[in-house]
This record gives sequence, C-alpha cells and structure tokens, in this order.
Amino acid sequence: MKYETIRRDLVRFGRRIADKDLVVGAGGNISARSRDVMLIKASGVAFEEAKPEDYIPVSIATGELLEKGRRPSSELPMHLACYRTREDVRAVVHTHSPYATGVASAGVTLRPIFPDFVAVIDSEVPTLPFVTPCGEELAEAVCSVIGKANAALLSNHGVVAVGENLKEAFYRAFIIEEAARALVAGTVLGKVRFLSDEEAARIRGLEKVQYRMNVLKKRK
Repeated sequence: MKYETIRRDLVRFGRRIADKDLVVGAGGNISARSRDVMLIKASGVAFEEAKPEDYIPVSIATGELLEKGRRPSSELPMHLACYRTREDVRAVVHTHSPYATGVASAGVTLRPIFPDFVAVIDSEVPTLPFVTPCGEELAEAVCSVIGKANAALLSNHGVVAVGENLKEAFYRAFIIEEAARALVAGTVLGKVRFLSDEEAARIRGLEKVQYRMNVLKKRK
C-alpha cells in the first residue's frame, strides 16, 4: 500500500495522543510529510478508532486531495501553512489539551518551566488570540509564529506543535500540556518561578541533552 509506513506511524501516535487525554472524541488532528505530500487524519474520526486508510494524502503545494472518498480534517489549511512555512517540519500535531487550552485562554505565554521544556521545545510558546477554527484566518495566524517557534497555544482552542518527525511533534505537544499543568499547580500554591535565559542556555549546552535530542530527531 502506498504510504503504508507513514500511515502506520500516524495511527500509532494518534492513539498515544488519545491515551494521554490530549483530545476528546474526534477532536484534534495530526499529519506527516512524505516529500511533497502530507497525510492528514480524516474529518470526524477519533484517534483511537482511526485506521491507516483514515489518513488522507494531500498535495502540499496545491492542497489537492490525492485519494478520493474521505474528507480531510477541517484544519487542513493550518497543516498546509506549517509545511509551506518551514521545510524542516515533517509532522504537525494539533490537540485540544485541557490545561494548555486553559492557560491559552488566560492569555499566558508559556515560558520554560523545567529542563525537558527547554530541551524538547527550545523556545517560548506564544499564545494566539482566539480565531475561528477551520479556515485560512487560523492558518495565517499560526503561520505568523510557527516560523520562529516550535509550537503555539491557541486561545479557547488548543495546541499546535511541529517537529522533524511525529515523535518530536508529539512530545512537544505532550510537554506543553505538562508545563501548563505545572503552571496551574504552581499558581495555586504561590508565584511560579520560570527558568531564566541563562539557565535555559546552560541546559541547552549540556552534552547529554544534545545527545538525547539528536536521538529524538532521528527516531520515529
């Protein structure tokens, strides 16, 4: 079957997203690039029920569906915008993570709060104001920040994270949810201390961190 390997990976990571409670029902969507084509989850399909054929090939250049039948996710324009903006992006994960959505809806920019945040995401996570989902306006808003950031919080909506492979994009989305959970817990107990720029730079410079992140980029 054409795209068999990438479809199998999409099924696997889609189920991990569901297992981590980053979506509910048919919410959220993921895609992965294969040269000039991306495969994206079909509209209305829940991650835990998705089969390989539920990931639909689409031309990145034109947005044309390359297989007839199923309708792709309504967030197709946002995924296309990410791939067109950055050549290094080979996977896009969009979740409706509850803590991250709450933090986004409070208008908070998510800053480095623990070492894995620095190592995996490697940037602040900007928060975009609410934009009606499913259209070009949201795609343009995400495109405006994803050129310099590896993820974004979408106010009253969720998270979008990109990566050089599905594993990297998935872990970025998952760590954002964990960071949002830590931020909420810290705020309840007192004033949250974020890592300084100097502390973040020292973490990035650790040989063990660099090695681990190189492994993550090379493995699916």
